[in-house]
Amino acid sequence: MGQKITARNMETKQLGKSGIFVSAIGLGGMPMSIYNRPPESQSIPVIHRALDLGITFIDTADSYCKDESDKHHNEQLINKALTSYKGDISQVIVATKGGLMRPNGSWTRNGSPENLRQTIRVSFEALGGAKPIDVWQYHSPDTNYTIEESLTPVKEAVETGLIRFVGVSNFSVEQIKQARDVVDIVSVQNQYSPWERQPENDGVLKYCEQEGLTFLPWSPFGGIRRHQNLQDIPAIAQLAKEKGVSVYNIVLAWLRSKSPSILPIPGASKISSIEDSVHALIVTLSDEEVQKIDRAT
Repeated sequence: MGQKITARNMETKQLGKSGIFVSAIGLGGMPMSIYNRPPESQSIPVIHRALDLGITFIDTADSYCKDESDKHHNEQLINKALTSYKGDISQVIVATKGGLMRPNGSWTRNGSPENLRQTIRVSFEALGGAKPIDVWQYHSPDTNYTIEESLTPVKEAVETGLIRFVGVSNFSVEQIKQARDVVDIVSVQNQYSPWERQPENDGVLKYCEQEGLTFLPWSPFGGIRRHQNLQDIPAIAQLAKEKGVSVYNIVLAWLRSKSPSILPIPGASKISSIEDSVHALIVTLSDEEVQKIDRAT
């Protein structure tokens, strides 16, 4: 494949029905801020390289950190990378999330209005405090509170100019509908990979298509364990070999083939990773090839 993706020929997609167009593939910030995270001197060039390639959608969260003492680490890192970038960042959209806590490195839900009100304010500051948060997503519904209770401070933050657009994460169709009764929604971020096919079966992907919502699949390569074993799946490995691309390219092309609503946000902590992910935009799979992966997983 001779074609290369550059900022000039980057494919774009509308974010929900916002009228804002972003790159058809995003950058997931999580690997740069949790557990075995790389030094900042390695991470910032990764973000800069993503921007060079034309990526204008970056996904983060207040909880992309080691623990509660380290909260908002990834947001601060992304802000540092953006402010030190020499090129144009006027079109870059940063989507963050709130509602998960990291006590001692674990993950717990906290959808209390007080917590969300506070974390929105801190996220706003962590991302520079100069303009509204581009997209703020409720990370995972907390059953201790109604969705209306949790999203009321989010609606307030939109009205006061702290947040521009709102998304939800780990939501069912019914929960998305409840959220939309409170505040406009542009995106849904749920787990989706060749091994986690729930959005195909629970109606979320179809609903996003019908309603013009962007679907952001998290953990597209199946998490740490499966990520390392992609080469062991014959259908994926064979297609990668035939097309002269990586197994990751095949998975991202498979995801993109599933719905026009899908905008993959693969994580990266190395320049080579984000360069490879972007290459997936020029990989096409036939219906037969998609079905082959479906059957294999």
